[in-house]
Amino acid sequence: MDSGEIAWEDESVFDDARRHAHRAWSQRGLDRVKFPADDAGRIADLEWSDVSTTRPPWKGVLGRWKGMAGTDLLKLNKAYLGPGKRYGDRGSRRMIAAHELGHALGFCHKNPTHYRSLMAPNTFDMPSNGAPTAQDRRNYHALWG
Repeated sequence: MDSGEIAWEDESVFDDARRHAHRAWSQRGLDRVKFPADDAGRIADLEWSDVSTTRPPWKGVLGRWKGMAGTDLLKLNKAYLGPGKRYGDRGSRRMIAAHELGHALGFCHKNPTHYRSLMAPNTFDMPSNGAPTAQDRRNYHALWG
């Protein structure tokens, strides 16, 4: 992140999910971190892209964020999120994209027995609307001010 922003570039077919994730972490008082598109005046902090495999290490993995020295990677798995797949609906894609962007913001998985969170490790414990919960917002402000 540079100057309170995570500049992104996009090679993903899931534009709606990416847009939702940016909105989810930018609304209702979550305004410390901005998500501008990469341009000539910025260096990309995050690259959205896709993978399509059910082979290890992607078996059962819907999305993954990976912090890198330079541009972080956020990948969404078409093998599970693509049209006609088990999680191929708009709501699931949005939930996974917002969850993974939460990792890019610095959040780890949260134990669902303590509180409901978009950052729960399993989809069935996440809010189905793909939005940060009240506790996620408190965590955001604890980290970002």
